[in-house]
Amino acid sequence: MRALDAAELLSLWDRGMPRHALDRAALLASAARPDWPADAVADLPLGTIGTSLLRLRAANFGPRIDAHVDCRHCGQRLALALDVAELLQDAPPETASTCAPPETEVAGLRVRAPSLRDLAAVAELAPADAADALLARCTLAGQPAALDADGRTQVDEALEALDPQADLAFSLNCVACGRQDMAQLDAGALLWDELCARASALLQQVHQLARHYGWSEAQILALPANRRAHYLALVESTS
Repeated sequence: MRALDAAELLSLWDRGMPRHALDRAALLASAARPDWPADAVADLPLGTIGTSLLRLRAANFGPRIDAHVDCRHCGQRLALALDVAELLQDAPPETASTCAPPETEVAGLRVRAPSLRDLAAVAELAPADAADALLARCTLAGQPAALDADGRTQVDEALEALDPQADLAFSLNCVACGRQDMAQLDAGALLWDELCARASALLQQVHQLARHYGWSEAQILALPANRRAHYLALVESTS
C-alpha cells in the first residue's frame, strides 16, 4: 500500500466531497487498491473494503489511531489508542478469493456476506426494515421471511462469521462510571475525516505560497513535503 502524493490526495478529497458516505468508502477503496476493477468495488465483502481502507490509512497517516468515544451511560469522553496492525491481525491476505463474497448454508438458507451495494440499497429504510431487506438481498436460496427468532439469530451469527473484519468492534471500560460497553470503528469515516484535515492543510499551504511566490497550485503540490514546509517557514519568518 503506497502513500498518496499531495495532488492525488486533493483530487480524492475533491471527488469524495459530494458523495454519500457509502459511495465515498468505495472511492477510497478504489484509491487503496487501483488493481481492483472500479465498477466491482461496491460488490466486494465489507471486510475486504474495511481492510483496504485501514491499510491506506496506515500508509498515509501512520499505524496508530488516536480516537475518542463518548460513554453511552454517563457521557464521559474516552480517549482510545488503536493500532492498525492489531486491528488487521486476523484479516486474510487480499487475494482474488477474498474479493469474492463468501457464502454459507444456515437455517435452511444459502447466504452470502453483504457488500457496500447492499448497504446502499437499504440505507434509507427504518432499522428493522433495513435488516429484513439486507437479509433478502444476501439470500441466494431459501425463504428468509419464514425464519423464526432462533433461525434469524443463527443467520446473523453465520453472516458475522463469514466476514469477521466487516464489524471492527472492541470493548470499553469507562473510567468515570466503571460501566462496560462496545464501540465500533468505521474505517471509511475515520479515513475520510483525516483526509479532509490533510486536504485543508494542503489548501492553506497552497494559499500562502501562491500569494507569496505567485506559484500555481500544481507547482506547489509538486514540491516535496519537506521543501514546502521550508518555504512556508521562510514566508512566516518574513511576514
